[in-house]
Amino acid sequence: MGLLALGGCASQVVSIRSVPAQTPAADSAAAAAANAAAFAEAVAAEAVAAEPAAGSPEVRDGPPAVPLLTPADAPPMYTYDPWERFNRSAYRFNARFDEAIFLPVANTYRRAPRPVRAGVHNFFGNIAEIDSVINYTLQWRLKYGLRSLERLVINSTIGIGGLFDVATKFKLPGTPTGFATTLAKWGMHPGPYLVIPLLGPSTLRDGVGFLADYGAAYGINVAGLYRGNVSWALGPVNAIDQRANIDFRYYSGGSPFEYETIRFLYVRRRLIEDAGLHGKELPKKPAVDAPAGK
Repeated sequence: MGLLALGGCASQVVSIRSVPAQTPAADSAAAAAANAAAFAEAVAAEAVAAEPAAGSPEVRDGPPAVPLLTPADAPPMYTYDPWERFNRSAYRFNARFDEAIFLPVANTYRRAPRPVRAGVHNFFGNIAEIDSVINYTLQWRLKYGLRSLERLVINSTIGIGGLFDVATKFKLPGTPTGFATTLAKWGMHPGPYLVIPLLGPSTLRDGVGFLADYGAAYGINVAGLYRGNVSWALGPVNAIDQRANIDFRYYSGGSPFEYETIRFLYVRRRLIEDAGLHGKELPKKPAVDAPAGK
């Protein structure tokens, strides 16, 4: 029924954007060259801007001007992507699906009254607190696990089944977590980059975490929401609500290197989060050395 609803909402006139042709090797090389050239230009421009005019007090009395950035400050652009051909195909599929079906449905959902959308969003966020309680316990971050449990109890009772986020008003903000973060907490590297059809950018570790989180929800089956006909409706509604709260549009920037940019930003964010979990500074060298020619 959920898929029929998606198809019905998407029956309006939709224009499919032109998706750039995929040439992985050439794109990767061109992206690396473009990024290196852009950074070099930025450093040179900053050095010129930071250099005071001849005869000025800064030249006579102050220390010599130095650029604020150096090439060593730039994070490594290489990202471990051994399944690049599959990932690019999945990325193109997701872009077409989003443009043809997902985004039109999400835009229709955005026209619903704000209290309705807030209630739906709060409801799914409240259910997710169960997963957060489990994973914070596995991470041995019991303080956060207790806070998630308090949020679950408060919002499920005073918040009328999670339709209202009362806990936040009680100064108990939500900080969701999942099994992927649990794996990161105990030292598992993100692994290869992975684009999951319909779900989007991920890594091997995050994909395993998603399956574990879904398995836990299916096993617990709170209020019978994850089995039977009800689950077929709740899944699409949850996905539509999440999409409606994301402003990202595929290929909206016109860059031929969108795939490389998304890949770099996603993995870099995961590495920063992992370093934060262990109270460490993110290393500047990539975890996996780039092969020759990359």
